[in-house]
Amino acid sequence: MATILEVKNLRTQFRTFAGVVKAVDDASFRIDEQEIVGVVGESGCGKSVSQLSVMRLISRPGEITSGQILFEGQDLMKYEANGPEMRSVRGAKIAMVFQEPMTSLNPVLTIGRQVTEMLELHLRMTKDVARGRAIELLDMVGIPAAETRLDDYPHQFSGGMRQRVMVAMALSCNPRILIADEPTTSLDVTTQAQLLELMKEMIGKFNSSLVLVTHNLGVVARYAQRIYIMYAGRIVETGSCKDIFRKPRHPYTIGLLRCVPRIDEQEGKTLDSIKGLPPDLIDMPRNCAFLPRCPYAIDRCRVEPWPDLELVGDEHYARCFINPEEMQR
Repeated sequence: MATILEVKNLRTQFRTFAGVVKAVDDASFRIDEQEIVGVVGESGCGKSVSQLSVMRLISRPGEITSGQILFEGQDLMKYEANGPEMRSVRGAKIAMVFQEPMTSLNPVLTIGRQVTEMLELHLRMTKDVARGRAIELLDMVGIPAAETRLDDYPHQFSGGMRQRVMVAMALSCNPRILIADEPTTSLDVTTQAQLLELMKEMIGKFNSSLVLVTHNLGVVARYAQRIYIMYAGRIVETGSCKDIFRKPRHPYTIGLLRCVPRIDEQEGKTLDSIKGLPPDLIDMPRNCAFLPRCPYAIDRCRVEPWPDLELVGDEHYARCFINPEEMQR
């Protein structure tokens, strides 16, 4: 399949009184047509910031200091973040479902107005046509009595229904890429499953690609074709879902997988955890950032710089010196 988004050597930083936070540090990734990609890692590893950078939604004190964001062959970094070219891409061609449905919707505007605004702005629909399309979209994402709910306000919807509205808004202009940033946060397990199935169904209808930003490996195991594992602002491993789950090649990936409950585990077995904390992104070490938490570290890890991503299989890359046989012991 053709690549529709390619990010090269992205660096996004935030200037604070304590120093410069390297939130995303030399990250490169791609999204192909009609593909579901998972971006996985702990809180603070750079997942959300990398996707907000793609949308050019980084504001002061943050800035994208270098890199290319190639969408359909055009470098979005050449556009002004709030210029007409970027506004024509954001929402219409690359859409995003934000992490918090409770705060992502404007509390003083009706749901209908927030959905129709996108249609009027990007697709030049009249108010009546946009309202009819908004009803179709709300019905499509499973909002009961969509026509009557159009004039309700966000506080009149549950968390799960608000997230469905966000999905409807994001898909209203038939975008090429939908970015879902922790789309199931604060939702109960049943609603989580319904929402994920809904997004999968919707992107199938619209022939879009989906980027799932999450810390939940169970989610990406079910839905993603390819996975990017992020740690301390960098991608430490990437490959197909099959390779990541069956042949993980980075200690951090192995640690994440061991934290996931398994149905075939012995009863009463305690779940593993990754000991320690992520590094300070203001004062990053010269060598591997995962070194203090790594149970497999060797002398080379302590003296040499953090390695680049290296090919370890078919479309499978990892950033590690350690022999994979050592990590399976």
